[in-house]
Amino acid sequence: MDHILVANNVSKTFGNYTALSNISLKIPTNCIYGLLGPNGAGKTTFIRIINQITYQDQGEILFNGEPLAPKHISVIGYLPEERGLYKSMKVGEQALYLAQLKGLSKNEAKKRLKYWFDRLDIGDWWNKKIQELSKGMAQKVQFIVTVLHKPKLLIFDEPFSGFDPINANIIKDEILQLKENGTSIIFSTHRMESVEELCEHIALIHKSEKILDGKLSEIKKAYKNNIFNVGLQLEQDNEMLLKNLQDKFNILSSSYNEEERQLDFVMKLPSSQTGDVLATLSNHANVNRFEETIPSANDIFIQTVNKKDNDR
Repeated sequence: MDHILVANNVSKTFGNYTALSNISLKIPTNCIYGLLGPNGAGKTTFIRIINQITYQDQGEILFNGEPLAPKHISVIGYLPEERGLYKSMKVGEQALYLAQLKGLSKNEAKKRLKYWFDRLDIGDWWNKKIQELSKGMAQKVQFIVTVLHKPKLLIFDEPFSGFDPINANIIKDEILQLKENGTSIIFSTHRMESVEELCEHIALIHKSEKILDGKLSEIKKAYKNNIFNVGLQLEQDNEMLLKNLQDKFNILSSSYNEEERQLDFVMKLPSSQTGDVLATLSNHANVNRFEETIPSANDIFIQTVNKKDNDR
């Protein structure tokens, strides 16, 4: 697998404070990579090192197989959590200025800005001042100037902050399209539902250390706990059946809808018994649901952080 960015044993301290401790990551080319962690974990420090705003004390970072160098800044786009637009400048004037800082000619910048302003339906904002815009409106402008120079690597830090659900969905679709067009993306957020929707790979940093990384689908499989949601359509009274099931299986919770004669319950099983259990249930009633509970990104986040804290 090709990697757009590889970090090998990266460490960074500020005085007596350790921001990063021997962080090693491999970010695949042309994927959306979730960089996760609680506040103060070290995510922003790592992002700033990639952008060469600060530098690591130890370790190395490779960009497309080369040591990270100033020349790579022109092919990286960074949307920080704390926005950096000048409030008294007009939108169009500022967008042109920032585009030219990224190496675009004025004519090329105008051409690309027109495309994006029309695409995001903000063409009439050109002469407005940033201070006249809402947080979400300003965020659209910041998004445009981040992607305008067609970077190979995009870094989004809480990109949906300030957006209503409709505009958040628009930006989500744009991020997915950028990925489809070949861009590699580092996505840092506290919104775990966004991680579920967007990220193929994740890394979890906690208290300066990497405590988890890999392909999200594989991590979910590894964190499965063999809990199943089961629904039975009954033809007889449920009490005796439920007692029989409780005697045989580990039933965690149950509920019964008398009107619909629907028995729902949650059970924990050894994985080797799944087929046998389903066959047994089918002998007693019509099984209309037998679903294994797959942990969410949020479940994995909380479980892994708590375990790490308890192990300290």
